Amino acid sequence: MAAPISASPLAPATATPPGTEVPRYTSALASLTVLFFMMGFITCLNDILIPYLKAIFQLSYTQANLINLCFFGAYFVMGIPAGKLVQRIGYKGGMLAGFLIAALGAFLFYPAADSRSYELFLGALFVLATGVVLLQVAGNPYVAILGPAKSAPARLTLTQAFNSLGTTVAPLLGSALILSNLPDLESAASAAAIDVKAVQIPYLCIGAVLIVISVLLGMLKLPTIVHAHTEEDSTRRAYHYRHLIFGVIGIFAYVGGEVAIGSHIVSYLHLPDVMNLTPKVAGDKVAYYWGGAMVGRFLGAYLLGRFNPGRLLAFNSLGAVVLVLISVMTTGEIAMWSLLAVGLMNSIMFATIFTLAMAGLGRNTEEASGLLNVGIVGGAIIPLLFGLVADASTLRWAFVLPVLCYLYIMWYGLKGHKPAAV
Repeated sequence: MAAPISASPLAPATATPPGTEVPRYTSALASLTVLFFMMGFITCLNDILIPYLKAIFQLSYTQANLINLCFFGAYFVMGIPAGKLVQRIGYKGGMLAGFLIAALGAFLFYPAADSRSYELFLGALFVLATGVVLLQVAGNPYVAILGPAKSAPARLTLTQAFNSLGTTVAPLLGSALILSNLPDLESAASAAAIDVKAVQIPYLCIGAVLIVISVLLGMLKLPTIVHAHTEEDSTRRAYHYRHLIFGVIGIFAYVGGEVAIGSHIVSYLHLPDVMNLTPKVAGDKVAYYWGGAMVGRFLGAYLLGRFNPGRLLAFNSLGAVVLVLISVMTTGEIAMWSLLAVGLMNSIMFATIFTLAMAGLGRNTEEASGLLNVGIVGGAIIPLLFGLVADASTLRWAFVLPVLCYLYIMWYGLKGHKPAAV
């Protein structure tokens, strides 16, 4: 085990004593890129799983979004317990546990598909998501701590770019392996004949890869972080910080808006007045949405080091609002490409909200990370509301919800992130 490093995360660092070697974190950060890639890959496969299960079980939009409810609902149920567990077993221990639990969830897809039970699919997703929650709670603050506080947003955005690489690859592989076996989304006659192996084999492979990664991670020596204690730390809890609470709502809005859009791109592009694409072709287009986030995160890692993070967050949020409104008010390729371009605007949002919300929390960092990950439940609730609106009116009208989410994030970037006690 590497020697412990004292840190007060996302706050001004204490002076380094003369003759003391400044810690180098390059190898640790590089190893964590695999973690972020897998988190993105697993999460984005839901965008392919939703139309697949929707066809098999002939689900409404609301019923299909129970997939997002179970997956992202795990953040609400397990976020705070995961934070407490990471406090007890450390960042590396939390990541190891996360990989193993996620692998178990992936393996459970085999019996779920074999029995053609929607309930078992949802249960497997919850277990898989619980593992991802642990990875998020341990991984995000660990990256933010490993280095100077000033560059934390840029550093987390850069590692999140590899998360976006996973979200870009997942739709391409998912549409090729899963949606290519899917008939017309509106056809009920052939639902019983859909080959369940199309979903069994990919998730078995994911489980195996997660086991291998956990073994390799166990062999790595990662720096151990020990937080510097202050008198203020002993009297204040994470929820006493207003900018953190507003940040939790910001994460809720961001993940909810991003997932609501990503989960319905296939259905949206299938509409006759948009592009009338087949599920396979529409699934391929999802990669542009997540690929835009990847490109934006690599670019954002540079820009966040040169511009005010809050203002850049507000600018991107405004861009997302404009693009969604353009899409819902147009048809054809303009409607398609303007919606897909929202991914570029999403790029810096998670990392910037996360690091602004944790500014100056010291030993409360793990607790704060758990609370912020509870906010990811927005990925369960907003898409479910999205489905209810789509069922009650039209799919186009449902995009009002992501617009409201992005407007809140714009406010957070301009005013809500400024530290003040509750």
